[in-house]
Amino acid sequence: MNRLHAGAQRGQSLVEFAMLSLALLPLFLAIPLLGKYLDLAHSAESAARYAAFEATVNDAVTGRKTDARLAEEVRRRFFGTSDAPIKTDDVGGDFAAHRNALWVDHAGRPLLQEFASDVAVRTQRADAPVQTAPLALGNSGFGLSADSVTTAAVTVRPRNVAGLPPFDALSLEIRRHQVLLVDGWGATGAREVARRIAGGSAAVYPIAPLKLLGDTFGQLPTLVLDPPMAVGEVQPDIVPCDRLESGC
Repeated sequence: MNRLHAGAQRGQSLVEFAMLSLALLPLFLAIPLLGKYLDLAHSAESAARYAAFEATVNDAVTGRKTDARLAEEVRRRFFGTSDAPIKTDDVGGDFAAHRNALWVDHAGRPLLQEFASDVAVRTQRADAPVQTAPLALGNSGFGLSADSVTTAAVTVRPRNVAGLPPFDALSLEIRRHQVLLVDGWGATGAREVARRIAGGSAAVYPIAPLKLLGDTFGQLPTLVLDPPMAVGEVQPDIVPCDRLESGC
């Protein structure tokens, strides 16, 4: 009985292994694909950081870079070949020489087939999220910048992978963004503080209209051996003596 039962089970392990292999085959194909999606997400994050910094630069000749120009640079430098040179006005092409050889599916088809539609860049400048009163004072008083927040967003749309559910109908979009505070309203030094105050409006520097009159008649005290008045003088690094512990 034992010999007959053992003979009936010959080849069962091979059949089970074959069935298990067929069941795990999609998983073996999906693991490398997930790694490629993660690599695309990492490149999108680096591209968003680059676009945010480049969007804050104003060239004296060409001005601020447009979204279209930033998109061309991002496609070539971050989604092309790893050895792509950095050249002005370089545009990535939809052919193998400009594509990353890693970003293909199991059949060798590129995940990014058309750079113009699969990689998009959008930048935006907005007001800093501050309170209304300080913002109004900054605009009309010290001449501070209001649109100091720059946001850059990069969207990557890898193509669906035919013949590999559920990736054949996934319509994946990878979005990464970076936000920069361009002008934090920080002074570079004492001279910058003095310049901001002296150049402010009447809301923060009310004696500005009287400065010319004060400079003219401020010399009169010298006739009685008193020092002349310094109307509008700003000394940000000097603490008044009445505020010191030792006094005047």
